[in-house]
Amino acid sequence: MGKVLRSAVIVFSCFCACSAANATQDDAAAAKKQLKLVPGQSLHNVAVPAKKSTAAQIAVYKSVTKDGTALFSDRKPVNRPYQVVRFDCFACDPVSNINWHTVPLYTKPYNRIIALAANEHQLDPALIRAVIHAESSFRPQVISKKGAIGLMQLMPETAAFLGVQDSSQPEQNISAGSRYLAQLLKQHNNDTQLALAAYNAGASNIKKYNGIPPFAETRAYIERVAILHKRYQRAG
Repeated sequence: MGKVLRSAVIVFSCFCACSAANATQDDAAAAKKQLKLVPGQSLHNVAVPAKKSTAAQIAVYKSVTKDGTALFSDRKPVNRPYQVVRFDCFACDPVSNINWHTVPLYTKPYNRIIALAANEHQLDPALIRAVIHAESSFRPQVISKKGAIGLMQLMPETAAFLGVQDSSQPEQNISAGSRYLAQLLKQHNNDTQLALAAYNAGASNIKKYNGIPPFAETRAYIERVAILHKRYQRAG
């Protein structure tokens, strides 16, 4: 049978500090096979290994049991309605052919939720929207190959620490993802680029490289979120 991830209520007794969330995200980031840039090498002329043709065919099936528990599996559910979610990181491919200056924006979805999260965590709503766009292209049900779920692509351990019961639910996901982003901004003295690098590659890599790590994926991610951020600011 396929591997199943269950979205359930997680009971917490006590957590030491917010750094635990960073640690879990770092663990997931450490598992990535990163493409490094050498000093002076541009993101735009980096040689990227050819992708396997099957990469875009990864599928995850979401279904809901009678008691309301959300199930995620790599096998098609039998005798139960389901949704197919497929995902490869929208803004992380260093050789993406998408024109980030002209790609259509999502200015209307989740306005109320984003406004609430921005106000609660003192964030620019345009930045939240840019991160959602870069992470999931505003698809709430997507699951990455590493197991990150939802609009702001929360890893299960980080989501659990932040009290998220179902990362595929937009309100829970955006609230928790914004909280985590705000923590990273505070940790890195409101340096947006460093905070985004930590969101993508893990805070431990920022410490390891004393700044933005030399990963092509991370540098592409930062560049594209910055473009989207400015565009969402202009769009109001």
